[in-house]
Amino acid sequence: MKFATAMLFLASLLALGGSAAPQDSQVLSFKSRIALPNVKGRIDHFSVDLKGQRLFMAGVGNNTLEVIDLKSGTQVRTISDLAEPQGVFYDASTNHLFVACGGDGVTKIFDGTTFQLLGTVTFPDDADNIRYDARSKSVIVGYAGAKELRKRTEGTGGLGFIDASGKKTRDIVIDAHPESFRLEEQGKRIFVNVPDKQEIEVIDDVKGTVIARWPVTTAKNNFPMALDEAHHRLFVGAWIPPRLLVFDTEAGKQVAALEFGKAGVVNGNTDDLFYDLSRSRVYVLNGLGSIEVFQQNDPDHYNRIASIPTPPGSRTGLFVPDWGKLFVGVLQQGTKNAEVRVYQAN
Repeated sequence: MKFATAMLFLASLLALGGSAAPQDSQVLSFKSRIALPNVKGRIDHFSVDLKGQRLFMAGVGNNTLEVIDLKSGTQVRTISDLAEPQGVFYDASTNHLFVACGGDGVTKIFDGTTFQLLGTVTFPDDADNIRYDARSKSVIVGYAGAKELRKRTEGTGGLGFIDASGKKTRDIVIDAHPESFRLEEQGKRIFVNVPDKQEIEVIDDVKGTVIARWPVTTAKNNFPMALDEAHHRLFVGAWIPPRLLVFDTEAGKQVAALEFGKAGVVNGNTDDLFYDLSRSRVYVLNGLGSIEVFQQNDPDHYNRIASIPTPPGSRTGLFVPDWGKLFVGVLQQGTKNAEVRVYQAN
């Protein structure tokens, strides 16, 4: 009876997203740190140049874009005088670097070698996350302030499409400022986190219209997002309370809600999470001080297998599937420089 009771307790713990004895180093091995001595304030999103082995990082609080050479593990270039850079995307096909700035709504396009400014695209306000649309060969920027006459009121948001020549080709109006968004590769939908409306808006990429709105009812401030298209699952990170929410993209319904962070903490702070398809894992960067790792047992069931301590504010980064590496932005801590920490998935 004691063994049966213990097994029942363990099963309950795993179902709730806990783990009896997580082996953190077996899940993610710390490999190195890259110093960023002149970066002050909050760090935002990243992008990567796979062939050139370069990492690009938005220093939103520093008003800079940092270029990091991963071969040498050093910071090699700084692009200054950016108005709160947030989203970054490196397009290997054109060798162009796109940087979305929240302070003035401008997305700047740079040559990926010389870093000469090639063009700008101005959005109404708060240019933020960037994704690439392989279907239209466009860069998509999420921003605030979009309006559609006679149909929307002030305070709406949008997705702006930029073509290979650097010109804006169209906008898709959504209900409020978008946070993270993800595109299907096999389908034609775009999933958008809209925390001000406490919902996920589903967009038809071809028609450019909102086709569904999925309410986020079990938590607030749904910011980061990742997609497991093969299993029709969407992962959403929420702040209040700290939760990893899992949605069935076929049914349009939430199927799981997993706690993360320290017990009793009611307000989280995550701005990036990633799905590792080859290992069936989700990595959540919890800005309150940890990397939370969840194992996908099947599309509806997950358990937390590791919680790796990080300095406060480490809430953004990048997982690169080709290398199996997770890069985490670490803010300046007192007299300690800001840095990028590099972890290897095992």
